[in-house]
Amino acid sequence: MSQRMRLFILILIVNLCIVLIYLIWNHIRRKEKLGSVWMKAVMMLLCPVIGPAFILLSFFLYKIFSFGGVDLSDVVFSKDRTEKFVHPDEDMEKNMVSLEEALEVTDKKSLRTLMLNVIREDYRKSLASITLALNSEDSETSHYAASILQDVLNDFRSGVQEKYLQCQEKNEQQEENCIRLAEYMNSILEQKVLTDLEQHSMTEKMKEVLETAWQLDKGKISSTTYEEICLRLLDIKDYADCDTWCERAMEQYPRVLSSYTCKLKLYFSCGEKEKFFRVMKDLRELDITIDNETLELIRTFM
Repeated sequence: MSQRMRLFILILIVNLCIVLIYLIWNHIRRKEKLGSVWMKAVMMLLCPVIGPAFILLSFFLYKIFSFGGVDLSDVVFSKDRTEKFVHPDEDMEKNMVSLEEALEVTDKKSLRTLMLNVIREDYRKSLASITLALNSEDSETSHYAASILQDVLNDFRSGVQEKYLQCQEKNEQQEENCIRLAEYMNSILEQKVLTDLEQHSMTEKMKEVLETAWQLDKGKISSTTYEEICLRLLDIKDYADCDTWCERAMEQYPRVLSSYTCKLKLYFSCGEKEKFFRVMKDLRELDITIDNETLELIRTFM
């Protein structure tokens, strides 16, 4: 047997020993998947010297570059912060129109179909539009609209009564119950689907529960809730109480835009130009981005 052949056989034996050591080592560690281990072992067996050298080099490179650890400071694991992007259904969107436009349609069948589709969806935020259907020439369409409004408003009244009783209970959650009730009431009151008398009565109740929450712990009332009560009081033209809540919002949230827009809307409704321009001047001195609605209000008053 020649010397080259002996060297070749020696290399094969050494390579086989390396493969066996690799298999035993991974069997003890049990950190890699079994399929991955056998795939690497077969590669080292079929490619003597090159196979083990490639695996060994990869191992050392991995250890060198991952020595500092992985920076996970910017990684968020909370599912609450995950935004899911859903592509729109183009075929369905092309056939959608606003309810106000649909009411002008003379085709009764299409209008009834639209009303049934509205009923299947979350229609609680579209009550103001559904109210317009009460005057539809099609009796069935107006019946659908009346049924929706009756069901929602009945649930709303019973829900307010139930939650209002909870607000009267003096416990650790009393102020939170009051704030939740005010937010629940605002979702219907802002759509102005109640009669004037009931709208006024419900707004007074909303003001009452928020007053309780403010007395208990005003720090839990958000700027959004302040804005909601101010706007509801403006709807019923209760300017005195609206001014009180505007001052409270300004005191607690002096650098939030809604604190200023509520005052601007109040003084605009009252026609008090001097106070309006004073608030506008204070707003300009702050580094707060003004939205289009506020800009339009300022242009109208000026």
